[in-house]
Amino acid sequence: MEHSVVPPYQVPVLEAATVPRAWHGTALCAGVVVGVLVQLQQPQLGAAGVYLALALPGLLWCMVQLAGRRGGRASWIWALLAAASLAFAATGLRALQQQAQPLGADLQGKDLRIVGTLAAMPQPTSNGVRLRVAVESATFNGQPVRLPARVDLGWYHGVLQESADSAQPQRLSGDLRAGERWALTVRLKQPHGARNPQGFDYELWLWEQGVGATGYVRAGPRDEAPQRLAHTWRHPVERVRQAVRDAIFAYLAPDATDAQQQRLAGVVAALVTGDQRAIERSEWDLFRTTGVAHLMSISGLHITLFAWLAAAAVGAAWRRSQRLCLAWPAPSAALVGGLLLAGLYALFSGWGVPAQRTVAMLATVVVLRLSGRRWPWPQVWLLACAVVALADPWALLQPGFWLSFVAVAALFASNLIAAGAYPTGVRGHFVAMLRQQVVVTLALTPLGLLFFGQVSLVGTVANLLAIPWVTLVVTPLALAGVLWAPLWQGALWAVQGLVAVLQWLAAWPAASLWLPVAPWGVGAAAVLGGLWMVLRLPWALRLLGLPLLLPVLLWQPARPLVGQFDLLAADVGQGNAVLLRTATHSLLYDTGPRYSLESDAGDRVLVPLLRAQGERLDMLMLSHRDSDHTGGAAAVLAQQPQARLVGSVAGDAALQALGEASPCVAGQQWAWDGVQFELLHPPAASPPEGTRPARSNALSCVLRVRSASGAVALLAGDIEAAQEQLLVAQAAPLRADVLLLPHHGSKTSSSPAFLNAVQPRTALVQAAYRSRFGHPAPEVLARLQARGIGVVESARCGAALWASHQPAEVRCEREERPRYWQHRW
Repeated sequence: MEHSVVPPYQVPVLEAATVPRAWHGTALCAGVVVGVLVQLQQPQLGAAGVYLALALPGLLWCMVQLAGRRGGRASWIWALLAAASLAFAATGLRALQQQAQPLGADLQGKDLRIVGTLAAMPQPTSNGVRLRVAVESATFNGQPVRLPARVDLGWYHGVLQESADSAQPQRLSGDLRAGERWALTVRLKQPHGARNPQGFDYELWLWEQGVGATGYVRAGPRDEAPQRLAHTWRHPVERVRQAVRDAIFAYLAPDATDAQQQRLAGVVAALVTGDQRAIERSEWDLFRTTGVAHLMSISGLHITLFAWLAAAAVGAAWRRSQRLCLAWPAPSAALVGGLLLAGLYALFSGWGVPAQRTVAMLATVVVLRLSGRRWPWPQVWLLACAVVALADPWALLQPGFWLSFVAVAALFASNLIAAGAYPTGVRGHFVAMLRQQVVVTLALTPLGLLFFGQVSLVGTVANLLAIPWVTLVVTPLALAGVLWAPLWQGALWAVQGLVAVLQWLAAWPAASLWLPVAPWGVGAAAVLGGLWMVLRLPWALRLLGLPLLLPVLLWQPARPLVGQFDLLAADVGQGNAVLLRTATHSLLYDTGPRYSLESDAGDRVLVPLLRAQGERLDMLMLSHRDSDHTGGAAAVLAQQPQARLVGSVAGDAALQALGEASPCVAGQQWAWDGVQFELLHPPAASPPEGTRPARSNALSCVLRVRSASGAVALLAGDIEAAQEQLLVAQAAPLRADVLLLPHHGSKTSSSPAFLNAVQPRTALVQAAYRSRFGHPAPEVLARLQARGIGVVESARCGAALWASHQPAEVRCEREERPRYWQHRW
């Protein structure tokens, strides 16, 4: 008798004829996903009673089903609506519970004494370590206060020093262990992050992590000293993860100044523990350019491989005992054992979305096989989606969720992972891998453009090499190193070889293509088009999906008309960065601050923003050399090398090393597309080249931009009262509709005479939330209010968009797409 052999975790794919016409489970799973997605669009949460009332239809439907009344043909519609209402209500109630633990506004910036446990393994940074603390108690001036259950803290080990030794993150977390109980003096603030078009939603990330406040540890000579209270066994998984991560770095990169070893060891640590922050930014850039970033964390492929190996090991061990085999068949024990071990591995790896999806699908397959049932793949896929949506509703707003599930759907839909889809042997496996990679690339390209605006043109070739190498060589060696450390060295050598190949591929001309990010509707249509083209249909039918793909590839954002311009004041924290656009030209005025030795506004905000907008800069103007205006210049020029550099940067060797810079001089003028640009300051009689004046603020480039209709924007840099008085005395053309407030609203600027001369409708303030400099100053705000001038602060508004054809209107990014998890003042 011949038996069909199906791999233990192969999902059976049934023909459509065998699928029941109305299966409530499919509708229930789809309803869960729909209900969660709808709830995530709420700008603010409703009352608990509203969510309970919305749950009633779902509960009534469940009672009807339990009573045995199945309903008619449309019963699947009622099942979908019932599941959607229950999922919507459950997510809303869960959000209300989380929102009920805020940090009081009156406690922000105060010295608080907290007692808590380190809930996650500490993350080393260039100037200290990041901690996640589960708060047990807190006091202010000896009186108990209520804090959120979890807070994120920075513990800084000194002032930033730019040196070769400090250019790499130091592993300073060795004295801090997950599970330890500490008493710390801290200063906290409510969760607040930058809000920019197509930018990373830091507030959503904190919300999903359950973090209710951020801040830093006070450990100065005048502060009560931090005190380790006890070593506990709380958070045991995090303790083990940290021990393994630190052991990998200690074995592979004992010299913290060896940058290359640190980078390679970080990749090995990420593959073992799922700690993606162990991989440095330069390596992530390489992996994204070559399209293999999905392999450098604990992916579904890794967990599936682990489950298969674990099932084989459990089955082999089980068969050695006759008593065990009589009690329970070895194949069933292998399935359950492999699933449990894979679940533990996923938990150890940080329980990311790919891990959740894989474990959910593996669990479904195991239950089906043990019960003798066979489900079609859409039901298995939808069930995994629903499980993840219920476990972590806000994961549905992360790119990883959609990339993971769409990739699996494409493989299922194209029937590439059905048993017997390909002949056996080396040739069959190679053909299968090649076609799978083509299918995944075609299906995920629209999503990559929608989320990141990027397509790796070498991704197919890179993945053909990287997938088997990482899956069959690097990852097994890295995992086996937990049992025998010398194998980690083999994993490092394997990573080193892979990185060399990827660097060679990344050096190919046009290895990666960056396109403007299209609207969601266009992107969703492209995803459907990509999925249609991977179905096993005649090519004549597949090509019908091409018209859906083309718009996302050809999309170009709208630009101002000839004679008009717009202004985007990016949300970069404590610093200036303003993008000016005409019909065919773009100018970036300043590049924001440097946040740390590892990051700056250019890399974190401006480069992604320029790529998402499809901008090609004609000019980069650095108003003066202060780091809160030039911190991101190197990153911007690396991505926009054609931009002409202009600015008051004389005397700063680091800035001058970026390229030849033309100085700002009052009187310089030019025109782009009918829009006039004019520099009003500094005067030509500036200090000689190579000298540094007492204050660089005095040399700030003051730029005036005028549309054909007469609308004017004035960007004033960091000029102070003396320079403002000089401009007023010279009768400079200062009248403007919108003013970038000098020096972020400092009390040393925005003098009454200057404001009277400018007479702006709107004043833009680019300053950090709870700026440590007190920007904008209360007296400056009072002057603006007395003159009826509208104030738009980046901390409240996010990125601010102003257009010359609507000079009285400013659009705020925080108001365009409000969501309930976003910070509200």
